[in-house]
Amino acid sequence: KSLNNIFKSNLKTFKELKSFIILWSTQSLSQLGSAITGFALTLWLYEKTGSALSTAALTICSYAPYVLMSIFAGALTDRFDKKKTMLVCDTLSAVCTVTVLILYRLDLLQMWHLYAINAFSGLMNTVQQPASEVANTLLTPKEHYQKASGLMSLSRSLNSILNPLIATALYGFGGLNLVISIDLGTFVIAFIALLLFIKLPELEHDDSETEKQGVLKMAKEGLVFLKNTPLVFTLILFMSGVNLVASAFDATLPGYVIPNPRGGEIMLGVVTSCAGIAMIFGSLLVSILPKPKNRVRVVYITMLISLGTENYLLAFSRQPVLWCIGQIIGWILVPVMSANLDVILRNT
Repeated sequence: KSLNNIFKSNLKTFKELKSFIILWSTQSLSQLGSAITGFALTLWLYEKTGSALSTAALTICSYAPYVLMSIFAGALTDRFDKKKTMLVCDTLSAVCTVTVLILYRLDLLQMWHLYAINAFSGLMNTVQQPASEVANTLLTPKEHYQKASGLMSLSRSLNSILNPLIATALYGFGGLNLVISIDLGTFVIAFIALLLFIKLPELEHDDSETEKQGVLKMAKEGLVFLKNTPLVFTLILFMSGVNLVASAFDATLPGYVIPNPRGGEIMLGVVTSCAGIAMIFGSLLVSILPKPKNRVRVVYITMLISLGTENYLLAFSRQPVLWCIGQIIGWILVPVMSANLDVILRNT
């Protein structure tokens, strides 16, 4: 009887989250494909240039649009249909990937091509991300927010584990041709799922009023909202600092591990995968932890532990085993932080 009740409860939860699960699973697959291509391009670029600065600049070009355009991204997203925005942005990102493949096949691919294409793809991601977050929220009943956050943390964890291992294996076996072909295949799956099987509920606000407002005015309203909501504003500033440090670390990691006598491409894949393994355990930890009394305190403490250990272990060690330990300590609490931050923002 107890098992039957559990089964019925899980079946009910699945039905309530069916649309979210379809969107989450297919988008996660597409993100894995994109991450595989990104990792393979990092390996290709390092092979061509042997420069850590070149690989770091590749990451900077991806993140720069977030810094420059994020304040307008939400306003742009509010003006347009969320589903159409996601479809258009994903399609344009896929066009960028096809462009890379064509240039590579013609033996014309240059470093500056990757920088320009990464910057444009980053811009598409900047606009697509707010639309995706709204879509996930619309498809998730409020009582399942934490479950949804746990699933999204799980997919990010699996992405971190599988991305470097799959990318290294595919790149060694079939080069960029194979890697990009698989990336485009995952895009097609996600595109069809979103186009045909996802119907987003209507937003409660008046879309006609939104369309009448200019992007600058809407961006200004967003800044006013942050001013009137100091909790959210403080958390955004805090996470901006965290992501700045993390991005700098991620950008220089290939140049640190690959040329090391104990490193190399395979070891880079192993070290990077350790972050994903840690996030898997962190995601499981989220699912069994009780609701905290103070979610803000959890966000700060988890990031203090992560940044206070991982960066120092990797910076001052030359042993691969210590690199892996540093990755595990640094990333195991990230899902805990993400889930609590996500619940705070969704309920604000």
